[in-house]
Amino acid sequence: MIIRLENENDYAEVENLVRESFWNKYRPGCSEHLVLHNLRCVPAYVRELDYVALEDGKIIAQIVYAKSKIRTEAGDIDILEFGPVCVRPDLQGQGIGSTLISFTLARAAELGFGAVAITGNPDYYHRFGFVSGSSLGVHYDGIPEDDEAPFFMIKVLKEGFLAGVKGKYSDPDVYNVTDEEADEFDKRFPPKEKKVLPDQLR
Repeated sequence: MIIRLENENDYAEVENLVRESFWNKYRPGCSEHLVLHNLRCVPAYVRELDYVALEDGKIIAQIVYAKSKIRTEAGDIDILEFGPVCVRPDLQGQGIGSTLISFTLARAAELGFGAVAITGNPDYYHRFGFVSGSSLGVHYDGIPEDDEAPFFMIKVLKEGFLAGVKGKYSDPDVYNVTDEEADEFDKRFPPKEKKVLPDQLR
């Protein structure tokens, strides 16, 4: 497997990969491919952390990072968030995603970033050193502070970077898209059936 930076010639292939990976996973259809498309066009985009993985010359996985902020009374603290991250559906469960995440987290540390936030499954992300944001004094915006909100996690890349910090976190605006925007963008791709499935988010 080869891991390299994404380039403009990859954009359409990678967006289709993201669409295939997330289609009907969390909701009927998906919007993650639009989020990726939009992210590349905003200042929050971190080009140096936009990676793809290839096998036999074909892109099989991707990850992208965005600049984000923790809001505190003393001012904003710049950190990172990553996502979407995906692996081709027929290759999931083989450690490809884990390898890509570990590689890019190490690269983020090399680039000097102090911390990375993520919302997701704690059972998966704890293996990379992520801990609940609330344990570090950072709470997800809109969630009561007495709620641990285990889905919101942070990995500190620089020792002591968040020592004594108390603040709020919310996803960068670029991650918020409407169903109507997703449906319109999806017209660029081959038709796929939207399905309501029992394990989707409610």
